Order: sequence, then C-alpha cells, then structure tokens
Amino acid sequence: MFISEGAVVLSASDLTAATTCEWAVLRRLDAKLGRVDAVPEPEDAMNRRAAALGDRHEARQLAAYQQELGAGVVVIDRPDTRDPDALRAAQERTLAAMRDGAGVVFQATLFDGRFLGFADFLVRSGDEWEVVDTKLARRAKVTALLQVAAYATALRALGVAVGERVHLLLGDGTTSTHRLADVVPVHAERMARLRGLVEERVAAAGPIAWGAEGVAACGRCAECTAQVEATRDVLLVGRLTVRQRDRLRAVGVRTIDELAASSGPVEGIGAAPLQRLRLQAELQLAAERRGGAGVEAQVIDAEGLAALPEPDPGDVFFDFEGDPLWSADGRTWGLEYLFGVVELDDAGRERYRPFWAHDREQEKQALLDFLAYLQERRRAHPGLHVYHYADYERSHLQQLCARHGVGEAVLDELLREHVLVDLYPVVLRSLRISERSYGLKRLEPLYMGDRLRESDVTNGADSVTAYVTWGGLVEQGRTAEAEALLAEIADYNAYDCASTRGLRDWLLGLADDRGVGRRPPLPGDPEADAGLVRREVAATAALLAHVADVPRDDRTPAQTALALAAAAIEYHRREDKAFWWEHYDREIAAVDDWADQKDVLVVDDAEVLTDWHREGGQRTDRRLLRLVGQLAAGSGLRRGSRTYVMYDGPGPEGCDPVPAGQRGEHEHGEVRDVETLPDGRTAVVVEERVPSEGCATWSALPFALTPGRPLATPTQRSAILEWGERLALGPDRRDAVLDLLRREPPHLLPGGALESPAAPTADAVVRDLLRLDGSYLAVQGPPGTGKTRLGAEVITALVRDHGWRVGVVAQSHAVVENLLDRVVAAGLDAQLVKKKVSSAGTVGAWTRFQPETTAAVLLFVMQRRGRGGVLGGTAWTFSNARQVPRQELDLLVLDEAGQFSIANTIAVGVAARNLLLLGDPQQLPQVSQGLHPEPVDASALGWLAQDHDVLPAEFGVFLPETWRMHPDLTAAVSDLSYEGRLAARLPETAARRLTGLRPGLHAVPVEHAGDTVESAAEADVVVRLVRDAVGRAWTDPARDRFDDPLDQDDVIVVAPFNAQVGRIRAALDDAGLRRVRVGTVDRFQGQEAVVAVVSLTASSPADVPRGIGFVLSRNRINVAISRAQWAAHLVHSPALADALPHDAVGVADLSGFLRLLGRA
Repeated sequence: MFISEGAVVLSASDLTAATTCEWAVLRRLDAKLGRVDAVPEPEDAMNRRAAALGDRHEARQLAAYQQELGAGVVVIDRPDTRDPDALRAAQERTLAAMRDGAGVVFQATLFDGRFLGFADFLVRSGDEWEVVDTKLARRAKVTALLQVAAYATALRALGVAVGERVHLLLGDGTTSTHRLADVVPVHAERMARLRGLVEERVAAAGPIAWGAEGVAACGRCAECTAQVEATRDVLLVGRLTVRQRDRLRAVGVRTIDELAASSGPVEGIGAAPLQRLRLQAELQLAAERRGGAGVEAQVIDAEGLAALPEPDPGDVFFDFEGDPLWSADGRTWGLEYLFGVVELDDAGRERYRPFWAHDREQEKQALLDFLAYLQERRRAHPGLHVYHYADYERSHLQQLCARHGVGEAVLDELLREHVLVDLYPVVLRSLRISERSYGLKRLEPLYMGDRLRESDVTNGADSVTAYVTWGGLVEQGRTAEAEALLAEIADYNAYDCASTRGLRDWLLGLADDRGVGRRPPLPGDPEADAGLVRREVAATAALLAHVADVPRDDRTPAQTALALAAAAIEYHRREDKAFWWEHYDREIAAVDDWADQKDVLVVDDAEVLTDWHREGGQRTDRRLLRLVGQLAAGSGLRRGSRTYVMYDGPGPEGCDPVPAGQRGEHEHGEVRDVETLPDGRTAVVVEERVPSEGCATWSALPFALTPGRPLATPTQRSAILEWGERLALGPDRRDAVLDLLRREPPHLLPGGALESPAAPTADAVVRDLLRLDGSYLAVQGPPGTGKTRLGAEVITALVRDHGWRVGVVAQSHAVVENLLDRVVAAGLDAQLVKKKVSSAGTVGAWTRFQPETTAAVLLFVMQRRGRGGVLGGTAWTFSNARQVPRQELDLLVLDEAGQFSIANTIAVGVAARNLLLLGDPQQLPQVSQGLHPEPVDASALGWLAQDHDVLPAEFGVFLPETWRMHPDLTAAVSDLSYEGRLAARLPETAARRLTGLRPGLHAVPVEHAGDTVESAAEADVVVRLVRDAVGRAWTDPARDRFDDPLDQDDVIVVAPFNAQVGRIRAALDDAGLRRVRVGTVDRFQGQEAVVAVVSLTASSPADVPRGIGFVLSRNRINVAISRAQWAAHLVHSPALADALPHDAVGVADLSGFLRLLGRA
C-alpha cells in the first residue's frame, strides 16, 4: 500500500493482510497519512527465512519454464513502485510480451492507479492466459487464492482473455488448481470492502480508534498487541477468544478490569465459561496489584488431576525440536531434528537421551531408534508412561510414521494403551494461573525453583534459528563452534524435558494434597486384534514398496491406486482411533472443551420418567430418563443411537469402581426419542441399563451423553485386507475397483466406446453395463434428474432380460430399501428382490429373508446364478464372503455413491465383477473422522470427479435434465453446483404455475445480531413466507393439479441447526401451520415440495459455532434449495457475506453463496 498521485494504491498483499487483520492495515494507512507513528514489525527470523525459500522456489519454477520454452519466457524487470509512470510502462511491457507471442510472462506488472500487482507467472493456454503463482505452503491458502484472483481480475479489466482456472505451484511440488468462478466473487467482495474502509479512513479527520465498529481486529499482531496493552482490553485475559471479546463488548465490557467487576449473563457465552473468564481476570489483576512478582495457581477442578497415572520408575519425559522449513529437495518439508527424552536412572537421577537427525534418512532412523528405545524400556518397566506438554509430540510422531512408512504398529500400540500422556489438558482443566498464556514456560516459576532457564536458546523458534545457524557453521567447516551450538540446543531440549517432569511431579503433589487418586490403567482399543493389525501393517508396507518415494503429482495411475490401496487397509482402524482419542479426551478434559462436539449433550435438566425396572425376561435393570440440553449442530442422535452416559465424580455406585475425582461413565445408553424444544434445546429420552447382570442400581443422574462406540467393521477390514494382499503380490492385476482407483475409463469388451454419456437413458446404461469387462460405470444424478428411477429400470432389465445377479448397497438401510421398492415397482417379481430386515423392522414391496440367516443369503446368491435376482444390504453384507462369495455377483450398485468412501467401496467391491456408481458428489458429502495418508475417505464418485462439479464423460453418465425444478430455479442450482450444465426438463417444468410468486430463487435478507444456532427474527420471516405461499393457486398438469390451492404439505422448511428447526416448528405450530415439514438438510435429501424456505440462521460468520463452512456449504445449500419445484426462499443475514473462509473449500462455498445472491 502506498499513496501515488493523491490516491491510495492497494496491492494483493494488502488484501491478504486485511483478511488477517483489517485494523492493522488501516493503522498502517494512518501512519502513511502522517496521523500516527508506524509500529515497527518485530524481528522474525523464521519469516525472513521463509521469504528467502519462497524466492528460491519461484526461481526454480522460472528455470523450469525457461528450460522448456527458452526465449518464450519473458521476464519483466521490477519497476520503481514510487514512480507511477514506471509502473505504467512496466504494465505496457507486460501486455506487449503477451501480444508478441510469449509463452510465459514472469513478474507481470499490473497497475491501474488504484491497484498494483506483480504476478509470478502468466502462462499462455491456447488463446487465453492462466495465472500461476508459486507458494511455499503445502496447501492452497485463502490469501494465495485471493492474490491470484486479484491478478486475474486486473487482467480481465485490461481486456485480456483469462482462462477459467488458476494454479498454485506449492512447496511440496504439487499443483493446486481452482476455478476462477470459485474464487473471484470472494475476491470482489473482500476488495470492495477494503476499498470502502480505505476511503472512509482517508476521509476521516484523525486516526482509527481501537475497537472501531465494523473493523475486524485479530488481537495478536504488533499493531493490535500495542493497543490491547494500552487500553487494557479484555484480550489481556488468558484463554479469552476474539469471539468472546465481541460478545463482551456488545454488553459494554471492554477491559480486563470491567470483566473482573462484571456480573450477570452475557448472550453468546455460557455461564460456566463466563465465570471462568471473570475469575481469570480477577487472578491476573491480583497478580498486577502484587507487582507481577511470581505466578499464582489455583486448583479449580481437582477431578482433572485424576487423569494422571501412577508414577513409574521407567517414566519418560519427551520433547521434540523440529524445523518446519527444512527441505533437501524443495518438495518435502520439515525435519524433526531432535527427539529428546529425560529418564530416571536407578538412583532417581535425571538422565538425558538425545536422538539426533540431520537429514531425511537420519530422521527415519531416529524415529526407529526412539520407538525401539521405548519398546525396550517398556519391557523393563511395563507401567511406564511418556509425558509431554501439548499435542505436538503425538501428532508429529504420527506424521513421521506416515512419512517414512515405518513404526506405525508400534506407535499405534503406544496410543491404544495410552502410554503417551499430555499434561496440557490436565493443566487446562485443573488449574487457573495468573498469566495470559498457559504455555509451559509460564508455568515453570511454579515448580522449577532455582532451575529456571537462563540459556540463550529460550524457545522453540530460537532453537530452530540456532539449528539453521549450526548447519551454516558445518558447511563452513567451523566444527568447534558448530558443536558448541548443537550442545546448547541439546541443553535447551533437555531443560524442556526436565520441565515436563517437574510439572508432572508438581501436579501429582497437588493431587495428593487434595486426596485425588491416580488414574488406573486405561483400557486399550476394545476392537484391537493384534494378529489382524500385524497383517494390515505388513500388507500396507508391501503395497507402499511398489510406490517407493514417488511424489504424489509424479505417480502413474497404477501407483496412485497402490497408494490408495495401502491407505485403505487401515482406514477403519484410523476411523476408530479418531473416536477413541476423542472419547478419552472427554474423560480428562474440561467440559467446555468438548461440550459443542457432535452428538454430545451436556445436560441442563434431567428427570426420571420410569425408574429402575425389568420387563418380561430381561435380566438387567433399566430406567428411562429425559435429559435436556444443547445438542451441537450436525448431530445425528436419533432413536436407536447408542451412547455413553457420563457422571460427575466417581460415578454410580455398584458399577466398576473408579478412583476419587475421576468421572464415571458406562456405554449402556440407548436413545428412545429426540425432540427439539421451542427454546432451541434438545430433549433426549434415553434408556439406561446397568452395565452387567447383578450390578446395583443408583439414584444419581448423568451430566452428559457422549457418542457411543463405533460399529465394529471386521468383515470390511478383512475384505480390504485380502484384496490388498492379493494386489501386493500382483500389482499389475485389474478389476473394477482398481479401474476406479486408477481413474481409468471403464474397460469394455471389444466393440466401441460408452454410449450412455451421450444418450443418458436406462437402455443405453444397460447396454454399456453388458459390455463392461470387469469394470465400473458411474452415473451422476443431480436433484430431480431421475437417478433412482434410472437405477431401478437398469436393475430390472439386467435381472429380467439377462439373468444378472445384482447387489444394492448404500450407507443406510433406508436408501437401499427405497431403491428395492422402485425395482419392484418397475415390474420385477418381488420374490427376486430380497433383503434382511433392518432394526427399524419395516418391509417394503421387496421380500425379506426367511429365515434371516447368513446361510439363507448365501443360498439365494448361489441359487440365482444364471437366473437373476437382487440382493439388498449394507457394507456388512457385501464384504462378508460367507454371505456373498468374492466376485460372485454380476453387478453391485452403490447407491448414494457420493457418500460412499473409497475404502468402503473396496470393501464391498470384492463381491461383484462390475460396479455401478449412482449418486451425486455435489450433494451431502461423505463424513470421516480419521486422518488418512491418502484420500481414501473421499467418496467414490468424488474421486472420479476430482475438481470437476460435473462427472467427466470418460467415466460415465451425467444426467443433464431435472424433472423437478422450474427453469429459473434450475439455473441458480446449475450455476452453484453443476458448471451451468444442468437444465430443466421442458416442457414439463415450465408448464407449472403458482400465482403471485415469481419462480426461481428469492434472497430474503434479514438483519439480526448475535444469533448462533437459532434466530427468532428469521423464524418470524419463515412463518410470513409460508403463510404467503399457502393458498396460492398451483397448477401442475403432470400431476393433475389445476389452480389447486397450495397446501401446507406443499411447503418445506430447511434449517442447518436443530435449535432453529425447533424454533421454526414452534412458530409454525403457533400460526396453525402444523403440517408444514421442517427439518435439517440431512432429513430431507430425496424429498420435494412446491416451495422451499431455507433459514441460514446465524447472524454473522463469528456466530457459527462449527464454522461458517457448515452454513454456507455448497453441497448443503444445493440440497436445500433444490427441494423446491417452483421457488426457494433463501433467508439469511446480510453479514454472512462478510465471511472469511479458512480454506479453499470455504472460498468456493462462499463464492457460490455470493453468486446465488447475485442471481436472486
């Protein structure tokens, strides 16, 4: 940013800076206008080094282009930014190079008097130019996307034909490609906002005030920090967030002093966290009054100390040192250069052990040596634990095992058996200290005494800087200096390890003083099977050996498939591990830290509906409870859900004993009913059983319900493992699943290409399936395009006319059973369409197995060979070789394949020779909990589509016409989610009429503030819109409705949060509109109505507890508005457009939302 010819000139860097902190950007403008002194930027050696490495990355790419194109690469010399004429001349040189046939323009200058940009690369693509930028990061950051969008926008303003995609060349060697349509709307919104703020600032008389309304401040940068301290802002209070600050300022609480003296509720902050913040402020102020001498600690929850296990002579205290910017090849970044541990010798004295690594191979060896050391020490001390502070050590051990492909089984054993103990959550739950930060160094005055550190290397950044300096000394041959510096780094690390030990011992002392018992040995992963795990690890290693160290972007399709196969083998174990880690965290962490997790209900009110009893032949006691509380957005608790039931203190008498101070829990809760109340809370009726026969009952009531254990997946794991082991022995083999993983077009028998992409009819799909040579066919069906009808007609024809045995699988019984019903409706004999009955107990037009045994399913499959039949089931059915032998079916249909993970596709794909994928990756996505080394958690259809909204024709069929939506509404949905390629079926959809209401999308802005998961203002507007629609004359000739008054059943209302669903339901009931359907998107997928009303609920991005991405998700909005045949109302707060996404997906979602508003 600079001032030229009387105007403020903005750059892409200013725009990206404003995404982090608008207040700082405006403060810097004030400094340029002479209103304030500039705040000096703090010295940051890491940032300087990152900038230098970024320059090298850019230079490497320039050299690559020059090697490819020679003189076709034109370099534009950087002009003097203080000279506007020089900037205009440089822009003209840029345009001239593009006109004169350059293939690549480097450092292209773009200047219009108000914006200045230097694009890394402009690359010719046919008659268009694409913006390509180099970034050292390993993923596409929002700031980088805004930057390339700024360049593309400037080029378009100059009349340059710009391609539809922009590219980021990332630091790991990968290329991240993005559609401009998914980026430019957010850039335009953010740039317009920044220009408006700048213009206001220029016109103002004085400097911007701290806390200026409508200006976002990060609270952490140099400019903000100076003001926080000068104004005694509430951000001085430890663990207080910017969002909580906004809530406090809304009620007039602006300083730490005012917070400490305040009382009463604050909207948007719960009573417990508010009290914690007030007490934190009081403690910090008390320390100030003492002159800041020493650190004071208060034990606020002694139960938290019960998370500490019994000390063991073999205990180890562990700390990593890592350099995130280390790279030997410019592609793979980060080196953990020191694994340091402190152990105790036989006399109880501390002994330090370092494991050094100075390159990638040494890092692998250090990891192996460290894990071997722990295994050996555990043999001598089976009760040992490895203590660390914060999650860095655990997460980076996992990353290292994944990076090097070694040690995962050992680490998994350590994690399963809870050997690693993180002291940070223990501190957060148990203590309150008189400091803003709860970092280890702030705690040390409490327990280190005269051992407090005095080294020159005093923090992690200093250690990294010193390590980089050490490397330079080694290169220069200054061995003595290098060794001295390395010793100092080791001393720093040893001190951190010793400090961790000191903290552990001090916490144990606090526990002993309060009579808090030790944590007993925690149970391991209850689903662990050591033999199966060993086979999985071996198969994974064998598959990865075929891939070696080939970077992801350089892999062949076959290597990509092998990498996916390797990752799939332990997919279910990783998913389960994610659950158990969260579960055990909930046992020791403060409730505030997990109260808003999915499927958690922290109880406000509890009552016993039916006390302990037994019925019939029941052998254990049970009771019925009604528990009321706030259920997190996106929760899936429903009738039949299994839950853990959690108690304060030691838990119910008569159950398994726990030490003093530890929470009690059991896993014998089953949900009987879920009701959203008018006040937005959720009432859950749960049946609670005693854990075992003979266990005594209790009168205590639970304080929380937490998610039940994941379903066991032994058949899925075995199916994937067997398939992977065969693949490892013959990596060149081919089957339907491998074709899918390789993203190869379907393999056909000799005789031509696929015909269904050009003629998307059931007959064409049948003909293509008959020509499959052990391969797959994909069908993408947007809302209302008849995907299920097509699937039913295809299955019917294959069974009736060709004697095929077809399996139907999906994520839920309901989806499977719906397709089976449609198959019977299409004319297939119901006796040929079979399925076991689900727990819901409902049976449709299809036939249930009699008896419902594994043998009965197997007999049906084998007896129908050559005669045809349809078998419905879930992943448990088709991965089980005792029910469906491997490769036995002619075809397996995966319904809703946009929600079916690659790993589960492998698990069920072994049952059939051919696959038909039905679904739409643009609707509700696949949900995953685990972290996976390859995208095996992506959906099968999403994997084929990749970064395309529409399935490429080489992989199968896109159904291009919707029979549901009016052309005007279809146009909005098509632009949002289908690259403009979805059309309305004519003349049917245009023949409908609703008097007095324009067809299409209607944006309905509603001003409100402070609403999070419910909004009374939006609920009132929803009622008004529904009232307005009901009774209007509706004509739909295809359904014999002519001037028929629109009924309540013809309207559907969708909201993202259960609380808003409850509020709207109550408001509609009060208005006499009891038959209007109201629910979340998850409930209504597949349903339709004449009019849809969608309430986005939240007032602003800061008000969304799970992040704005949940509300503005293109997939969820697509499903919501596409329920409508005629019109959809999008009720929203205008402030949602000010969202600042955190990732590329969020940018695309927000861009889609902004495009929708522009269309409405």
